[in-house]
Amino acid sequence: MFIENALKIKNDSWRYVVGCFIIFIATQIGSIPFAVAIFEKSSPEMMAKLDPSSMMTVLKNSNLTLFYVLLPYLAGMIGILVVSKYIHEQNLLSLTNSRKKLDYNKIFHSFSIAISIVFLSTLISYIFFSDDYIINFEFEKFVLLFFISLIFLPIQTSWEEYVFRGYLMQGIGILSKNRWTPLFLTSLMFGLLHYWNPEITKLGSILLIHYVLTGLFFGVLTLMDDGMELSLGFHAGNNFMISILVTADWTVLQTDSILKSVGDPKAGSILLPVFFIYPLIILYFSKKYNWKDWNNKLFGKISLDNKI
Repeated sequence: MFIENALKIKNDSWRYVVGCFIIFIATQIGSIPFAVAIFEKSSPEMMAKLDPSSMMTVLKNSNLTLFYVLLPYLAGMIGILVVSKYIHEQNLLSLTNSRKKLDYNKIFHSFSIAISIVFLSTLISYIFFSDDYIINFEFEKFVLLFFISLIFLPIQTSWEEYVFRGYLMQGIGILSKNRWTPLFLTSLMFGLLHYWNPEITKLGSILLIHYVLTGLFFGVLTLMDDGMELSLGFHAGNNFMISILVTADWTVLQTDSILKSVGDPKAGSILLPVFFIYPLIILYFSKKYNWKDWNNKLFGKISLDNKI
């Protein structure tokens, strides 16, 4: 099973501590170009007033800002590859699933479901609440946005999946010797990672519920399917479509998208899909892929008999 893959590698606790440190440093190195760009464009007075939201507008070029914002995740993915190979002697497939090869069909299927859901929900919202949106479309800027999002956003989402549903899920799993501890801990950590998002500043800490439950959703997909393909695809499709469809002054992704939200946001409108759509998606995947043994896969114990 998926978590047990970590029993076949070098899995001492100190290796996970060192690995997390290396991945963190890699992402920080990747953030240096953005920090330098902001520093060059800002006066000392501006620097003192910067917050997560205002940082997104300093360069006055949404596509360039998006590129800089996503660079740390490229560096972070390199960090994950280095840690897996040289700290744990683990290949990327073992960190991805418990199968003999990567299932691209599951990735693309989950990706297509995510983009369909985001498109339909945005369309419905635009139809019924058109006053909350303005057309933001500019062809040349949008084309550049499309390709930046298509290439770099899957790297960003893959970094999050490999860190939380891959690296930490396996590491915490063999340390705790059960499945529910890594499932809930990685979901909580995933939520806390987004604490500094501008959305939290705008809508309040209650929005953390959305991020924690989203992490739980991806965790359930990973454990039930014995691999990350479904979460990799869905996460990438969701962020890609959000990036190109709708933006707002208070979101972490302030892009040259088709629409711009100018309405007064409500946390409830963001939380509702978590309680309604996520369970339906889990139900759909469970039927399509014939998931069984839920209790053991989500809450069962992990035997260390195969530990090297």
